[in-house]
Amino acid sequence: MYHSLLDKTSKILIEGFENYFRNFKELTSYTPRHFREKDWRAMKENHRKRLMLYKDQVFTTKSILYDLLKEKVADYDFWKKAKLAYILLSKERKDKELAETFFNSVIRKLYPDLAINEELMFVHEGFNSCEIYPNDNLYFTYPANWGLQKIIRSIIADFDFEAPYLNKEADIQFLVKAIREVILSRYTTTDETVTQVLKSVFYRNKAAYLIGRTYVGGKWMPFIIPFLNGPNGVYVDTLIFDPKIMAHLFSFTRSYFMVDVEIPSQMVAFLNSVITHKQVHELYNAIGFNKHGKTEFYRDFLNHLDHSEDQFVLAEGIKGMVMTVFTLPSYNIVFKMIKDYFDPPKTMTRQEVRNKYKMVGQHDRVGRMADTHEFEEFHLPLDRIHPNLMQELRSTVNSHLEIRNNELIIKHLYTERKMIPLNMYLEQCSLEEAKSAVEEYGDAILQLAKANIFPGDMMTKNFGVTRQKRIVFYDYDEIEFLTDMNFRWKPKPETFEQIYASEPWYEIRPNDVFPEDFKKFMIGRQDVKSHFIEYHQNLFNPDYWTSIQNRIKNGEWIHALPYPNKIRFRPEEEV
Repeated sequence: MYHSLLDKTSKILIEGFENYFRNFKELTSYTPRHFREKDWRAMKENHRKRLMLYKDQVFTTKSILYDLLKEKVADYDFWKKAKLAYILLSKERKDKELAETFFNSVIRKLYPDLAINEELMFVHEGFNSCEIYPNDNLYFTYPANWGLQKIIRSIIADFDFEAPYLNKEADIQFLVKAIREVILSRYTTTDETVTQVLKSVFYRNKAAYLIGRTYVGGKWMPFIIPFLNGPNGVYVDTLIFDPKIMAHLFSFTRSYFMVDVEIPSQMVAFLNSVITHKQVHELYNAIGFNKHGKTEFYRDFLNHLDHSEDQFVLAEGIKGMVMTVFTLPSYNIVFKMIKDYFDPPKTMTRQEVRNKYKMVGQHDRVGRMADTHEFEEFHLPLDRIHPNLMQELRSTVNSHLEIRNNELIIKHLYTERKMIPLNMYLEQCSLEEAKSAVEEYGDAILQLAKANIFPGDMMTKNFGVTRQKRIVFYDYDEIEFLTDMNFRWKPKPETFEQIYASEPWYEIRPNDVFPEDFKKFMIGRQDVKSHFIEYHQNLFNPDYWTSIQNRIKNGEWIHALPYPNKIRFRPEEEV
């Protein structure tokens, strides 16, 4: 009976994982058709469904096991044996690192108050322990002796999107010209020179990306080729060699790619050789396995704790009214906790704040909102908590703290990439840097608007500056869908009483927004304020905001390019 229960438990767990991965691949497989048919509405809905798959499957598996195990749900020795039985079932799988994460997710939901536990969970296993399988079937190979024209023509032929092309011959010559200017002007091909392109196409929003590398000059030169499907057909939009732009395509501010993945660790290994600025957990996130990305992040965090000695401290910047934020100075992450009580004028509940973060996780972040990972029962060494931070935690989030066995246990938090708050950056940067930053700041707000996001609180303290000097929004407690807002011109006062009224004399409804007022608070640095207002005049025009709303309400999906316009092959009017 006992062995039968163990067998049933391990089989239910592996079948739950297999069901998740099968459905993940099925939803991903629809994407080429959506791109080919320009069915952007279906593309968005399909992406949203895929994001929800993991949580739904974990819940289903948990419920089945709860009914099966009954009182054994909290049997420690049983789960030790169940883990061993699961290892036997999963050890030959080529996606075993994902299967291990699935096991962890289910047991955390099932076992009462379970913290990270090495006996019951897969804590330190993962990518580094995965066998890296031969990857001959992972990519197409193009030898240098074919000649550049044949290589490019072969790549275009191998990735036929089964849709009309705008001008295939022009695309080929655009690519040939770019390679000659960027690569062949600096390096000479040899017998060792070879080009490899991943067979799987990376889809996101309205774009499809080919990712490859060329061995030349004694090293691998990575590249990305973006395709768009415009009114007149499919076309190559540009050719990207710049590692910073490539890294940004895989940024923590971008939605996950829809890409067919047979062996996750194999694809991550290839990407790791191409997108060299990214860590393993970021690459798993990028290809859609964000739950395993979270696992790999946590492993990286544990490793960093073991090899560092600094203490956790309050994060720099103005304290928020909703979140308490702290960090480890030697680690590029902030930890965010929802406060027990919110300072006026904030009136939302904790659950409403969590819903906002969930909304961001399921939305297109267009390169302007930071991705987060949500944790429960997060353990930190007590001796690594600075006394000033502990005092702040006790006064703001005390209900979510527990101290046990020299550990601080945090019941709920979010992790997010560390950035320099924009208000602090503007205080210390040069005039030219400030001008560039405020331009980016306005661009970020308008790109979010075109993705149907209204940030709500648009103070500079709620935006961060990345290492690449991009401006990213990271305070989500007041975000709303843009289509739910009512943008208005301020009524003109006509009487003496209206002119000198201490409060607005006109009715203001909850979702009313007066863009003219943005000028008062958006930029405090006086030597760039006029530049900002001049550069972003549309920000202060209610009619402009309403025009974006109308485009969204009419079903338009406004595509935000993740690379500069200046590197595109064609002017916009030609496509």
